[in-house]
Amino acid sequence: MRIRQPGKICEHLWCLGREESCVYLLEGREGFLMVNGGMSYIVPDVLAQFEQFGIDAERITKFLILHSHFDHVGIVPFFKRRLPRLEVYASARAWEILHMTKAVNTANEFSRSVTKKMGREEVYSLYDLDWQDHLKGGTVREGDKMDLGGLSVSIMEIPGHSSCTIAAYVPELKALFPSDGSGVPFKGIIMTSGNSNYTQFQENLDRLKTLEVDYLCADHYGYVTGAEAREFNLRTIEAAREHRALMEDTYRLTKDIDVAANTLTASFFTENPGYFLSHEIFLSVYRQMLRHVVSGTGKNR
Repeated sequence: MRIRQPGKICEHLWCLGREESCVYLLEGREGFLMVNGGMSYIVPDVLAQFEQFGIDAERITKFLILHSHFDHVGIVPFFKRRLPRLEVYASARAWEILHMTKAVNTANEFSRSVTKKMGREEVYSLYDLDWQDHLKGGTVREGDKMDLGGLSVSIMEIPGHSSCTIAAYVPELKALFPSDGSGVPFKGIIMTSGNSNYTQFQENLDRLKTLEVDYLCADHYGYVTGAEAREFNLRTIEAAREHRALMEDTYRLTKDIDVAANTLTASFFTENPGYFLSHEIFLSVYRQMLRHVVSGTGKNR
């Protein structure tokens, strides 16, 4: 079952934010861990949800970034400034990217672009939201475990969507936080986005399918529970195969990456005009995926 409303998922776990941009809160004896940085404009929603659900923000001691794309780090600067003792963690590659001036400028530009598209521009006059490349934190790697007291968070490095993507898994809850390293439960479909390396993306789906999952906590469009959660990574493997075949077929017909990317983007927005990403950002994602898929680097899985 797919659930898109914020609220308590189970003991020790909450979903916060908005349908298109979810962040999660894990509660251990040692305090709270926030998982995923979401988009910048959800800050007022998250603050209101703290009040609504009786969550003491002062108990948030750790923040885990799952990858460095703009729509997954947006609220981190605000909370780091509000809670200076907050410990922020990400992969080594994510920190490398988040300390690049060009990458930071692009993230801030994209954040403001999507905020405008969603009609929430006023948040920038109310909150200090821009990422700055001096923000620092700790590094987590494959096999690391974060102890929250009663809950342990296992880290898996799963590049493919981006070169810096990690997943977090809490065995005590059978809760998986795959970021965009798994499928996105959009509407009734599963979207797959192996932006930086589609073959790596598919290979890491084979790793994720081995986990016992009762709660699949996606960064976009809510979380999945029960039987659908248990089958979600297997279904994503098939969705990824179909999406790759679609990209290959479209390129075969057009013989041009830009034309193919425009064709695929136009088709998607015709069917889904309200999707949160702008046409321009979505188009750049398709160009990136197509370059890999048609380059011959990696077999068709």
